[in-house]
Amino acid sequence: MSTPLALAAFTASSALGVGLAPLLSAIRQGRSGLKPCDFESAAIDTWIGEVPSVDEVTLPAEYRAYDCRNNRLALLGLQADGFEEAVRAAVTRHGADRVALVLGTSTSGILSAELAYRERDASGALPEWFDYRATHNTASLGSFVREYLGLRGPVTVVSTACSSSAKAFAAADRLVAAGLADAAVIGGVDSLCLTTLYGFSSLELTSPEPCRPCDEARRGLSIGEAAAFGLLEPASGAPGEIVLSGWGESSDAHHMSAPHPEGRGSKSAMRAALVRAGLQAGDIDYVNMHGTATPANDASEGAALTAIFGNKVPCSSTKGMTGHTLGAAGGLEAVICALALRHGLLPASVGTKTPDSSIPVELVMKAGEQRVLHHVLSNSFGFGGSNCSVILSRKDAP
Repeated sequence: MSTPLALAAFTASSALGVGLAPLLSAIRQGRSGLKPCDFESAAIDTWIGEVPSVDEVTLPAEYRAYDCRNNRLALLGLQADGFEEAVRAAVTRHGADRVALVLGTSTSGILSAELAYRERDASGALPEWFDYRATHNTASLGSFVREYLGLRGPVTVVSTACSSSAKAFAAADRLVAAGLADAAVIGGVDSLCLTTLYGFSSLELTSPEPCRPCDEARRGLSIGEAAAFGLLEPASGAPGEIVLSGWGESSDAHHMSAPHPEGRGSKSAMRAALVRAGLQAGDIDYVNMHGTATPANDASEGAALTAIFGNKVPCSSTKGMTGHTLGAAGGLEAVICALALRHGLLPASVGTKTPDSSIPVELVMKAGEQRVLHHVLSNSFGFGGSNCSVILSRKDAP
């Protein structure tokens, strides 16, 4: 059996602020970072989770070809909480060719293409400054981060909608288990763009108020953006160490955008994660729900959770704080779970006012509640039925 991988370093930047400090403060206070949508003058009555100061980021001259909102957000995230320094130290320990990079994104730098289309000439040609490969392309994120950190190991960019950066944990674990790497940088970056905002609006999934996960009067989701990163290395066994103890993936292929009403795919992913971790349902101390605040998703996930855990495990959706950050959601919410483990905190379901009685899970409604946590599970479910569940544990857990 291979040595478990530990989350040796991690960071996240979201609408709550840059780095872990504002995120932890918001969890303790039950504070939301959502605001009315004013992004690129979008004519949509909704709320969004926009990361502050992204537009102030300047890529170093040697990486200027990669300049787009998504890669600026990635750089902002890499430079927070000493994460970049932790990765460079890992490269020194393992060698640049033995550190893998697995990141998730959904729309990547598509905003750059949107801006370029505004500058088409009379013939329809795009402006010369537009570089599809280095900006719009989903592979752009992996190429930029790889070059910036000086990594030379295997590189993968996962783009499976909202499960993307959760699946990065699974892909990285497989790479290390196969002997192709000794450590891995994982995570996800997804930035705001008009394609996403108008796309979800056209599906009638965006809420005209801050999202209210699992609320009986929920009206849809709030789109957000985030950059979340983690460094996975072989566990040392140190007390309090946070380890990747299990993950499960499934694809139910029920519908292009709607989840299976009984949550079949999500149940399969959660059960696979429990089996891989060698845990029973009763061992899980907290579940971070996918919880998008759309009627179909919350009902489906609620059915799956009830089938596996009953109503005996505290659950919450943190998207009321950050918005739904799409391809970055799995990474961001894994970081929230790591903070919960580290500080013994149960994140509340911010935005929820009256829990939907047809979703009989134990929703955490009070912010800052303290509890000893040993094992936590995070769900990320994407369009097309692409599901992933990740279990993180404290090394001193029974």
